[in-house]
Amino acid sequence: MPQPATLSATRCILGEGALWHPDRGSFLWFDILGHRLYEHDGQTERHWQFDRAVSAAGIVEVSHLLIASERDLFLFDLDSASETRLCDLEADNPVTRSNDGRADPQGGFWIGTMGYKAEPGAGAIYRWYKGELRQLFGEITIPNAICFAPDGGHAYFTDTPTRVIRRVALDAEGWPVGEPDTWLDLRPEGLNPDGAVTDAAGNLWNAQWEANRVASYAPDGRFLRSFALPTPQTTCPAFGGADYDRLMVTSAAEGRPEEDGAAGNTFVFKTDARGRAEPRVVLA
Repeated sequence: MPQPATLSATRCILGEGALWHPDRGSFLWFDILGHRLYEHDGQTERHWQFDRAVSAAGIVEVSHLLIASERDLFLFDLDSASETRLCDLEADNPVTRSNDGRADPQGGFWIGTMGYKAEPGAGAIYRWYKGELRQLFGEITIPNAICFAPDGGHAYFTDTPTRVIRRVALDAEGWPVGEPDTWLDLRPEGLNPDGAVTDAAGNLWNAQWEANRVASYAPDGRFLRSFALPTPQTTCPAFGGADYDRLMVTSAAEGRPEEDGAAGNTFVFKTDARGRAEPRVVLA
């Protein structure tokens, strides 16, 4: 079993939003409650500080990201650290913040919201596509595992407390078609699905909160294998590196004892799996 290396020993309160940026040759991730975006190129770590919670991003171009915050979606220039607002995201609701999100193969961006105290049903899942923000699914408590089949035919997501990962078909423009179905039921094992990503073969890799692991499942939902981590609160994986054979996994220190020195760290595995480049977000 591969052993994780520590990519970053920075203790994130709530690490999330793992993302590889091929143009920059770097991993990106967020500390939602620390209001920070981090970047690590394998040698050097840097960060950007925000005045609000930020949680997930999609790549637009080499120096620009679409970022989701507790109140808006905005375009962020990594070179100048300047922001350009795109639209509100539950800006009139102080109860909620953004959580898990990812770009889809059609160029849209999916983002979930949730209550700061995980209030039941307070959140939702939205899609931003070519200037339009549309709510897709409501009454979500903790949105997670947002990722997509490589061919863009399906999206996956979960409401973590349900312990069920759902799948929904997508049309040619990336909008859901029909009702989501149960793709993976983790209730018998008592596992809590957190962030997820698919690899080039369509296998889904899911970080599992409080389980010290990230687990891989075939497109038909069969369990394939898992990689162990040295801290229980694993949150979000992403493939990266020149050959997309590095699996990065974020974690959370919130609520963990100081003795858990790995809590909130960001890890990387060398794997025999292959990821793929994240889709670019289409602005218009």
